[in-house]
Amino acid sequence: MSSGLLLAFACLGVLSQRVRVQGGQLRTEVGRSDKLSLPGFDNLTAGYNKFLRPNFGGAPVQIALTLDIASISSISESNMDYTATIYLRQRWTDPRLVFEGNKSFTLDARLVEFLWVPDTYIVESKKSFLHEVTVGNRLVRLFSNGTVLYALRITTTVTCNMDLSKYPMDTQTCKLQLESWGYDGSDVEFTWLRGNDSVRGLENLRLAQYTVQRYFTSVATSQQETGNYTRLVLQFELRRNVLYFILETYVPSTFLVVLSWVSFWISLDSVPARTCIGVTTVLSMTTLMIGSRTSLPNTNCFIKAIDVYLGICFSFVFGALVEYAVAHYSSLQQVAAKDRGAEKEVEEVNITNIINSSISSFKGKISFASIEISGDNIDYSDLTMKASDKFKVIFREKVGRIADCFTIRNPSNVDRYSKLLFPLIFMLANVFYWAYYMYF
Repeated sequence: MSSGLLLAFACLGVLSQRVRVQGGQLRTEVGRSDKLSLPGFDNLTAGYNKFLRPNFGGAPVQIALTLDIASISSISESNMDYTATIYLRQRWTDPRLVFEGNKSFTLDARLVEFLWVPDTYIVESKKSFLHEVTVGNRLVRLFSNGTVLYALRITTTVTCNMDLSKYPMDTQTCKLQLESWGYDGSDVEFTWLRGNDSVRGLENLRLAQYTVQRYFTSVATSQQETGNYTRLVLQFELRRNVLYFILETYVPSTFLVVLSWVSFWISLDSVPARTCIGVTTVLSMTTLMIGSRTSLPNTNCFIKAIDVYLGICFSFVFGALVEYAVAHYSSLQQVAAKDRGAEKEVEEVNITNIINSSISSFKGKISFASIEISGDNIDYSDLTMKASDKFKVIFREKVGRIADCFTIRNPSNVDRYSKLLFPLIFMLANVFYWAYYMYF
């Protein structure tokens, strides 16, 4: 009994010592969980703390960047932004990671969690994500002099403020800006590694509606409430390809204007034909104007170049319809005036016959001794008229004279002049339009 108890106490003592040893090792591993542990780099990573930047408390870290623009998938005028996929490469020197030799080592991307990396972010980015297929698209490479290369593959949607007043003959300038989120200029300084040559891929892009004209890089300082931050800026100019809009909008609208002129060669009496052409062209122009605005922001602050041209075309199409209305109305007025003139002549003849017959009858029935009535010597100037009747007559005469100034004597001349004036004015409007929006 006593020997069994002694054996049990001895086993418990051994187990307690082993637990204390393992517990000490566990506390040591927990205490070192924030430090880098790489097989074969024990002396290199000793004392490394990923929460402290290189040269902590001293000179700022110089971070050199390069960019590869893989693609610009969309440029949205309605949202005022663009979506691009980029390869972002950052280089900096960490004296704590210097090792002997002249080799470089590419590490597993998951080990980036054990290294200090800059907190770079994309200014004015609406949404961004890091590609994760098949693993996180990151690269970490160490050089013997302590240089760290950190590369990422990112897709981001960035704001691009656009001036659409010359749409679709516009040139837009968009920016891609990079900056540190937490470290100001006293801790981190960003630079382009090779100036304009630090950016590649833009010259090879093929976009649906745009052509990249030029791009340039610059370094700026962003003044925030928390300090002054170094900001890297990439500006690139996108010129819209106008050929697509010429074929889709400008050519059809021009053809509709020319089609509206066909009515000038149709007789004024062909009311259904001319009315059908005028109404059809007006409705077609309205459809074109509505369709040109479907993909653009619904704001009233932009009067675009395409709106101006469609407005010009609509004015000419509507003017052709109004021209027929004026010419047709004038022809009807001319016919009515001829009818009124014929009726007036008939009435004057009838009145003269009635007066002469009445005078002849009175001459036969009534005779005066001292007065002899002669039908051939009647003077109508002695007839008197009331003042109100005189005013009405004068007013009608003046109104008639004013109306005569705007009365078209020959309605067929309206079509004759329109055949010349409409094409001439439309050509002049096109010359001024294209000269202004293409060269000013």
